[in-house]
Amino acid sequence: MASLKITAAQMVAAARERIEEIETKDLIAALDDPDIVVVDIRDVRERQRSGYIPGSFHAPRGMIEFWVDPDSPYYREVFGQAGKKYVLHCASGWRSALTAATLQDMGFDAAHLREGFSTWEEHGGSVEFPPDK
Repeated sequence: MASLKITAAQMVAAARERIEEIETKDLIAALDDPDIVVVDIRDVRERQRSGYIPGSFHAPRGMIEFWVDPDSPYYREVFGQAGKKYVLHCASGWRSALTAATLQDMGFDAAHLREGFSTWEEHGGSVEFPPDK
């Protein structure tokens, strides 16, 4: 196997040095703020299995760059709201750190939940589950 120039962990560490990280307790306290948009970038199966933050918007990691870009045919209006603070999260904070850095490179300002969803309930965050089909 060939050696990598940079590992995934190194990429995450570099991203974390240049993005805003939000602590779980701080996001829980801010959930009622109408200017906060929580964006869950996990796979749909993760949301079904573990639940999700109430009121969060689901934007799969594989599509978010296209959903944020107003010139993309996949653009979503939720990302065009002026004055909103977007906080991304995944399960453990790795994917969301990389995603926040990528969106920042695109000119879209987004923070991320440092510990991800993994400690949400431990900190007293409520969780919803999708309705059974």
